[in-house]
Amino acid sequence: MPFNTRCTHIRFGTPKQYLLDSLWFGGDRPETAIIFVHGLGSNAFAHHDYLVPLASNHTAVLYFSNRGHDGISGLKRIRRSAKRGYVYEQAGVAHEVFTDCVDDIQGAVNLACHRGAKRIHLVGHSTGCQKIAWYLGQRRVHSRITGAVLLCPISDYAAARHEDNRQRKKAEIAARSLVRRNKPHELLPSDRWRGPIDAQRFLSLYTPESKEEIFTYAQPGKIPRTLRNLKLPLLVIFAGDDEYRDRDTQEIAAWFHNNVRSNRAEIEIVPGARHSFNGQEAKVAASVRRWITKINARMASARA
Repeated sequence: MPFNTRCTHIRFGTPKQYLLDSLWFGGDRPETAIIFVHGLGSNAFAHHDYLVPLASNHTAVLYFSNRGHDGISGLKRIRRSAKRGYVYEQAGVAHEVFTDCVDDIQGAVNLACHRGAKRIHLVGHSTGCQKIAWYLGQRRVHSRITGAVLLCPISDYAAARHEDNRQRKKAEIAARSLVRRNKPHELLPSDRWRGPIDAQRFLSLYTPESKEEIFTYAQPGKIPRTLRNLKLPLLVIFAGDDEYRDRDTQEIAAWFHNNVRSNRAEIEIVPGARHSFNGQEAKVAASVRRWITKINARMASARA
């Protein structure tokens, strides 16, 4: 889909001085900012059809490449003592540490606040949903963050177990062995797992006890405390034919309905859609627009 919305490249720093690249769509001094947190191996250039149609002079949409972008990537970190003023660190899906998402998202939130946004909505896709949930659960929510949207919040552990649990278990054994030998960032052997991934990242994504296993529908009886602690308004949208689901989408949606504790939560399913909503992005954009408009109106009414 072609866009006529003005776009600006911004490289911003996180609180821990990592430099992340972003694309800012819409006005420079918006009332509302929508921050998109991409999923596993994606980047700032993906899924623009979801949110860019919402950009205007009063609403900005921020896409940024978090440190888990692409397969293996380099990440600049400001260090004044270094010869060039910065150092490179390994990043990307292969080496990302999940809990670092707090620093990444906070950097994006700080940017939106610096540009004057009074209301900030976080929108995550796929593993970006886990990152948003973790971020919101680890700190006092900034008063300007007024809601969150979760697009295809699928458990990576459940997906991997469903696809090939025998191979997942073999990879888990190899990953735990590397961690025991103090080699958490050594890549797993290629015959143990598809694509490059280091030991700690594998264990974070694909084991049931990890911090990243937030949507625990594949573990009967396990209380999803991080999800239940989210009290701000939530919109959850599932793809009806998500290729990464391990069970019927209606069943996953029902699990969310039973475990979300926000009294302003909505859950939708886009029939026939796949994980990336290809061909149905306009439906997602329309749902997000409707929901954000409603939340903004409630906020304005409460302040009146």
